[in-house]
Amino acid sequence: TISMSSRVCALLVAGSYIAGIVNATIHTGFAFRLSFCGPNVINHFYCEGPPLYAISCTDPTINEVMMFVVVGFNLLITNLTVLLSYTYILATILRMHSAAGRYKTLSTCASHLTAVTLFYGSAASMYSRPSSRHSQNLDKVISVFYTVLT
Repeated sequence: TISMSSRVCALLVAGSYIAGIVNATIHTGFAFRLSFCGPNVINHFYCEGPPLYAISCTDPTINEVMMFVVVGFNLLITNLTVLLSYTYILATILRMHSAAGRYKTLSTCASHLTAVTLFYGSAASMYSRPSSRHSQNLDKVISVFYTVLT
């Protein structure tokens, strides 16, 4: 049995919390510059960036650019972390002597990679599209998909 060192585990947890706080702070800060007028009803599963920008009376271009940049950065770092982790996992699997152990490990990895792909693929399609390409109905489906199913 090979396990991750507690130092690496703590660094990954701390990095996740720091990234989440920085991400939320950036988007909240930029949301404060938006003005809203008229009916402030969001036709969406829950309140998130793109539907909020759609009801803003202020030009949300800077918000959309920041969302694109931050989402791109988050996807890059997350995918590199997953890729690095799976490189180590694959190296460990190749050293296993038991065929049953290799099979069990590979099936667990496949399930996890499927969930990661579904979550990040749908989130990326939601947040990486320009506002001109957003469809409220499609955005609701994508939002439910990455929130509820994964």
